[in-house]
Amino acid sequence: MKFEEVYGRTCRGGLSQAEAAEILGMSERTFRRRRDRYEANGAAGLFDRRLGKMSARRAPVDEVARLLELFDTRYFDFTPKHFHEKLVAEHGCTRSYNWVRLTLQAHRRVSPAPRRGKHRRKRPRRPMQGMMLHQDGSRHAWVAGESWDLIVTLDDATSEIYSALFVGEEGTMSTFRALTEVIARHGLFCALYADRGSHYWHTPAAGGKVDKDNPTQVGRALGQLGIELIPAYSPEARGRSERMFGTLQRRLPQELRVAGIAGIEAANRFLADVYLPRHNACFARTPEDAGAAFVPFAGNIEDILCIQEERVVGNDNTVRYKNRTLQIPADRHRHHYVKATVRVHEYPDGGLAVFHGPRRLASYAADGTLVGGSNRQAA
Repeated sequence: MKFEEVYGRTCRGGLSQAEAAEILGMSERTFRRRRDRYEANGAAGLFDRRLGKMSARRAPVDEVARLLELFDTRYFDFTPKHFHEKLVAEHGCTRSYNWVRLTLQAHRRVSPAPRRGKHRRKRPRRPMQGMMLHQDGSRHAWVAGESWDLIVTLDDATSEIYSALFVGEEGTMSTFRALTEVIARHGLFCALYADRGSHYWHTPAAGGKVDKDNPTQVGRALGQLGIELIPAYSPEARGRSERMFGTLQRRLPQELRVAGIAGIEAANRFLADVYLPRHNACFARTPEDAGAAFVPFAGNIEDILCIQEERVVGNDNTVRYKNRTLQIPADRHRHHYVKATVRVHEYPDGGLAVFHGPRRLASYAADGTLVGGSNRQAA
């Protein structure tokens, strides 16, 4: 009716075609096309000719049924994005991600994501690899019936994950294992950004400032390496690692299930050999600067990234450490070490060693049994 009114005014010379098109909210060319259809077929010519017709691009019913069957029987716990990647890689799917997502939503397999709240201002990334790394842990049911901590170390500049390992419980030793892996492969970096967990920091008051004058074993080791440890005071401050764990929790359990993995050792092998290369290829980004801030490390990293505690040698030339007695063997340099202050190293693999200054006096198994008969110089 509105078109007929405007068209009549145009025919009477009261409106130009451009003015009529503006009133109807269309282009002048569209107005002329509708004018021609109206003059040829009357009001019926104005109806959309697509109404009641099936789209030529509509997916066949069999294709939709196959997609839903795959989702229901094998990929029921995958996100739509992850499911689409599997369809393209393993099932020859040529449909877009948006089509897959809308199809799953239309058939009530997944629900639309809720609207996000107001986004906080993002902290700019470091421009170069190795300038700052994030390390954090997440406890989750990564496999059916088992909850482990996943320790992840990633680069702030690229979001590339350098190390990821499953452990029974996050702590000092898991941090040392991850840092050893990163430094051995890439070298020393500038700073580590971590939460205020008790293995990173001593915090006198709950929720308060960290005590930078009283370092933990991790803080002491990073200080020896010249790496700055930066505390994060809120989950929002660790936004990059928090978002990364959200991605891992929506993808990694499903990958482990499809691969038939249930044990922690097999899961760690799958992480290093299979999952991380694919994850980094998909989610890592190019840094702003092409260089790298990593510096090669030539010392013995294992004797720094370990627990170090001082002890005084007893009258029987032994050292007591965590309910274990460590016997110092005969030494050609001294008759004994009675009353001497020595340093006990406890390594992530459970092994022990006793040092006098820079010299390693002896090495021990986890139960305190002496390993080897001769003393070894520290590397």
